[in-house]
Amino acid sequence: MNWMSFPEHRPRRLRQSATLRDIVQETHLHVSDFIQPIFVIHGSKTRRAVPSMPGVEQLTLDCVLDEVRSLANLGVKAVLLFGIPRKKDALGSEAYAHQGIIQKTIRSLKHEIPNMLLITDVCFCEYTDHGHCGVVDKDGQVDNDKTLELLAKEALSHAEAGADIVAPSDMMDGRVAAIRKTLDKGGFSGLPILSYSAKYASAFYGPFREAAESAPRTGDRKGYQINPANRREALREIALDLEEGADMVMVKPALAYLDIIRDVKEHFNAPVAAYNVSGEYAMVKAAAMKGWIDERAVRNEMLLSIKRAGADMIISYFTKEIVKDLKNGL
Repeated sequence: MNWMSFPEHRPRRLRQSATLRDIVQETHLHVSDFIQPIFVIHGSKTRRAVPSMPGVEQLTLDCVLDEVRSLANLGVKAVLLFGIPRKKDALGSEAYAHQGIIQKTIRSLKHEIPNMLLITDVCFCEYTDHGHCGVVDKDGQVDNDKTLELLAKEALSHAEAGADIVAPSDMMDGRVAAIRKTLDKGGFSGLPILSYSAKYASAFYGPFREAAESAPRTGDRKGYQINPANRREALREIALDLEEGADMVMVKPALAYLDIIRDVKEHFNAPVAAYNVSGEYAMVKAAAMKGWIDERAVRNEMLLSIKRAGADMIISYFTKEIVKDLKNGL
């Protein structure tokens, strides 16, 4: 069909002015779309810059309180907490300690800023001396089943401290079922699980591993994270996690996996989170510092693409910046 023979069909008519473009815009970003990741360290009055992530810092608890107050005042509804312990060991024992860094942070935030939703990362890579996401056997492989018990223990400790949502990111088989069973038994049947269900073995995580001090000492995580070449595998992971009791699911990273976000949105009736990860953030910052791109425009286009693909929630290091702009009318 020759559309030019039908003069009434002219999409350019709706692009002629900024006001016209605005009123027909299909995808919009909202303050409530965004979740800010926060890295918590021991000590006091310390903001330690992460060199590979300009604008991102490791924060001591007193500084976390200030940061979360600031986010709350901007209208941000949720933060995602990562803890960095003083000491690491083979089992990552501070991950489930009553006085662990995250447990103390949860209790303080809930006391001071009770309306902020606290999502806690449930994993062991920050806490283990080997840097892997679970118990490592004598051959250097992560033991899936031995890890499940500790993951459930960690999630329960977060729930007892006052977490609003637990988010397992380890990619062990059966972790959602193990966590759900332990939470229910512990009296937390109402606590939601946001599962990192489609977490890829991505090259985009490098700056995060500096921020979380979580790089593996040996090997890599390809044995338990998804092959970036695979699409159907992600859908199988999502289906399994929802069957086991996940309430929300996540795709990580976001930009190179927009097709996966769209697939998940179309195939499953569950809220979808997308993690706009450290490498995606760092590339924009680095290019902007060189003067090669318009940072604000590129940032906005990236985040719109994630929302357009189907994400209901976007975890992003850009949260504070984009929310300030949204409050001011972008």
